[in-house]
Amino acid sequence: MATRHNHALPRAAKDLLDGALARHGLRGTRHRELIFGSLLARRDHPTAEEVFVRVKAMAPTISLATVYNCLETLVQCGLVRAVNHERDATRYCPNLSEHAHFHDRRTGRIYDVDLPEDVVERLKELLPEGYEADSLELNFHGRSAVKSKETVGAAAASA
Repeated sequence: MATRHNHALPRAAKDLLDGALARHGLRGTRHRELIFGSLLARRDHPTAEEVFVRVKAMAPTISLATVYNCLETLVQCGLVRAVNHERDATRYCPNLSEHAHFHDRRTGRIYDVDLPEDVVERLKELLPEGYEADSLELNFHGRSAVKSKETVGAAAASA
């Protein structure tokens, strides 16, 4: 029998998970809790493979297929957003507030960008007449304007 680690979700997160699953006729499982907890603990938009590595220590018998299935369930239940940028691997975001993403092309990292409510409303006003949006996806792509130590070192070496 596998050792049960004490990596319980905070009560509010567990209630959120259980409620969303129940509304979709599903039940909570240890794997779903571990994966949801992993996403909430580090909001860095991981891929399924990164989630797999994170939860493997707590659930040594978990498979990558189980992680993919759990992530898909979390997306379908509205607990997590699937974030797709061009042809990159799908990443997962537990931030359900209206926000944009910034994709740093140099590092591959994705950052949440808070959108003030008035900005969201202004964007919705741009829709064709007679249409209304029930969700918003806004993505920025670029690079950090701040030079990293590696970039500065490489520039100095080539000068």
